[in-house]
Amino acid sequence: MSATADHAETNPAVKLGFQPEQVVQEIGYDDDVDQELREAIEKIIGSELVDEDYDDVADAVMLWFREDDGDLTDALVDAITLIDEGSPVWLLTPKTGRDGYVEPSDINEAAQTAGLTQTKSMSAGKDWSGSRLATPKAAAKKR
Repeated sequence: MSATADHAETNPAVKLGFQPEQVVQEIGYDDDVDQELREAIEKIIGSELVDEDYDDVADAVMLWFREDDGDLTDALVDAITLIDEGSPVWLLTPKTGRDGYVEPSDINEAAQTAGLTQTKSMSAGKDWSGSRLATPKAAAKKR
């Protein structure tokens, strides 16, 4: 297998499902984030990630969150204020055994409280796990 083919299959940025020309808002950036993942996402979308001060609608959100970052539910509610219904929020938390690890039950509870549904979990780099959370579709509003 070539190194290029192997990289495409194991590149978490590809597995996260980002597309060219998407606007991806990044929240919770700090020195410990996975720089390779960030650069791979920027390569796919063709631009830099926008930060938490971005005040227009984003196509997706990447939320880096550690156990001591505060209230996860509040962070998720804030993360979905400027995305369309059905858009993904990728919650990136330290893997088991790493500083700042967040229990999966805490993620599930916070997501439900924030009105999100967890649709996928995966490794998002050497030290980070990713949970894909989705906002509800507009169908619920048609009642």
